[in-house]
This record gives sequence, structure tokens and C-alpha cells, in this order.
Amino acid sequence: MLLKDCYYVGTITKTHGLKGHLVAKLDTDEPEAYENLESVFININGMPIPFFLVECQLLNKNSLRIKFENTSLNPQELIGKDIYLPLEFLPQLSGKQFYYHEVINFNILDQNNISVGKIIEINDQSPQSLFSIELLNSKNIYIPIINDWIIEVNRKEQYIKMNLPEGILDI
Repeated sequence: MLLKDCYYVGTITKTHGLKGHLVAKLDTDEPEAYENLESVFININGMPIPFFLVECQLLNKNSLRIKFENTSLNPQELIGKDIYLPLEFLPQLSGKQFYYHEVINFNILDQNNISVGKIIEINDQSPQSLFSIELLNSKNIYIPIINDWIIEVNRKEQYIKMNLPEGILDI
């Protein structure tokens, strides 16, 4: 398995107690979905390495307390490491809902079905997530991901149709 076949779940942030437990901060709106994990992949030197869990318990609204099966690594060595799961673990979304990773390379169409450009990445590091769009003239712009602006997500034909405000493409 490669890292591109996985999705990011969270990061190991600290140890918990003296018996080898760790705390993983989750990046999800549904932390309870990860409460009974049996295994995870940890990014070690760019490779997803499988780790099997003997304990996995929701610690608070966005953290898990976990303990791995026999491992030669000291728990301290795992602090700061990212946790991943295979993409096939994600439930299928429908309608206007989408996972950020699945719409990369989708075309953006305006409300008149005119192609604006292609999504090349998603910037979710700011308070407002943004589509990074490569326009047809090879210029890049950012368009806010606002649910009210999205008219349709077409997975089969790989496009997102949006009701774009006048002038947004000129910014």
C-alpha cells in the first residue's frame, strides 16, 4: 500500500500514562467512527507502515487513547507521526457532499455550464477552505468552498458546477 491510497486520520501527539498508551488527535467531524479501530497505518519516512491496536478508546471529542501490539519502537518515537487508513474505509458520499481528495482534477463549471478550469489542490489550512483552480489560460486562482455556491457534484463526468459571484474569476 502507498500513502496515496490512504487518507489522513490524525497525528499522535503524546504518551498517556506509563503502560505504552498514546494519544492521537483526530482530524474528523465524527470521532466516534474511529473508536474501535483494529489497525492503522503510520507514516514513517514516507511509507505507510501497518500497526495493530490492542486498545483504542475515545478520550475526548477529538482524541483517541491507543496502544499498539508488540512493537520494537519506543512510544516516544511515534509522537508527531501521522495516522492513516485505506481510502476504501471512507463511506461513499452523494449529492453535493465530497471528500477533498476525490475532487482533485475535477473541472469547475460556472452556472452557465462554461468550464472555468481544473481543481489542482485544496487549501484547507485557512479558516475558509479553498479550491485552487488552474484556469484555462494556465493562471491559478482560489475559489472559496461554499456549499451554497455548489450546484452539482458530478463524479461520473468529474465536474463541480458552481454559482460563482460576478467578478470572482478576475481577482
